[in-house]
Amino acid sequence: MVPPGKTGAVRRSLPSSLKSMATQEIRRRVFAGEMLPGTKVDQDSIAEDLGISKLPLREALITLEYEGLIENVPRRGAFVARITRNDIHDQYRVFGLVSGLAAERAATNISERELGILNDLADRMESGADREEQEQLNSEFHRRINHASESRRLLSMLGTLVKTLPQGFYEAHDEWPDKAHQDHRQIVKALTARSGSKARAAIEKHFADGADRAVALLEQQGFWDH
Repeated sequence: MVPPGKTGAVRRSLPSSLKSMATQEIRRRVFAGEMLPGTKVDQDSIAEDLGISKLPLREALITLEYEGLIENVPRRGAFVARITRNDIHDQYRVFGLVSGLAAERAATNISERELGILNDLADRMESGADREEQEQLNSEFHRRINHASESRRLLSMLGTLVKTLPQGFYEAHDEWPDKAHQDHRQIVKALTARSGSKARAAIEKHFADGADRAVALLEQQGFWDH
């Protein structure tokens, strides 16, 4: 599962392009409740924090406007959009639905070798890896399932959707790792049994639960109190 990072921390493993780096960091700050709805984006401060110029930052804001996270107001600047609880649930639900389709296909196509790798990844996530490593292992876990679908169309859609979710879910949600470990075991169990319907249901619930936790975290931080 993939969402918000710790307050005030710029993640160490940043995307290679400056625009992508800025996009991911602003997205993280919004979903972490560090940038509240209706507030103006402090472009100078973010550019300084990331060590970049304002050009890639402005490009990032355009991308985030398409996602509905930012509102660019002529002659006034960029503001955090009024995001609702349903917006967040919908974002995760769509990701879960497409990921569920991929898992359903994977249940038929996945090799015994890949199942062994998924079990190994699950073991490593449970073996005391730090939160950043757990998130990297989690991404690899889901990536392998998606590729086992052998569907270029689903992979293309997932490649677009994954960019809209913030990084840092494992760091921000203290209870999430234990829940994710249980979910991963259920997903592997369904894939091993070659049950497409169970694999799909397990993935969809995994993302739906992630949405609930993301909303709960933002509520704790007073995200909708303004």
